Amino acid sequence: MRQFSETITIRSRGRGLYDITGEIETLLHAWPVSRGLVTLFCRHSSASLLIQENADPDVLRDLEDFFRRLVPEDPGGYRHSAEGADDMPAHIRTALTQTSLSVPLDGGRMALGTWQGIYLYEHRRAAHRRHILCHVIGE
Repeated sequence: MRQFSETITIRSRGRGLYDITGEIETLLHAWPVSRGLVTLFCRHSSASLLIQENADPDVLRDLEDFFRRLVPEDPGGYRHSAEGADDMPAHIRTALTQTSLSVPLDGGRMALGTWQGIYLYEHRRAAHRRHILCHVIGE
């Protein structure tokens, strides 16, 4: 078994879903692992990771609309607001989604479905640099 890990940095432009599948695939091509498991970990409490459809952009817009209704920015609705009105809603969105994903590797590639991509889900309004730890174990 071999193991590799590296942190990639994703620059968001503010709230939304960012397809990071290509960045992860580029990293995987550098590692001599054909079969195994890649684990992705978002090192933040106001951003998350999703595996989601990557064919129809309406899916991403509908997800954002849903979360906007589910977790509204309400300045009087939360105790924690140290970094602004979007601070606590961002933490709640992260709690409802995922900060870690595991994806099987087959033939040196992630075994994603035809219409699946990996997304960084930025929950804050401002641009941020987000760090995703990529760890691979396999042969």
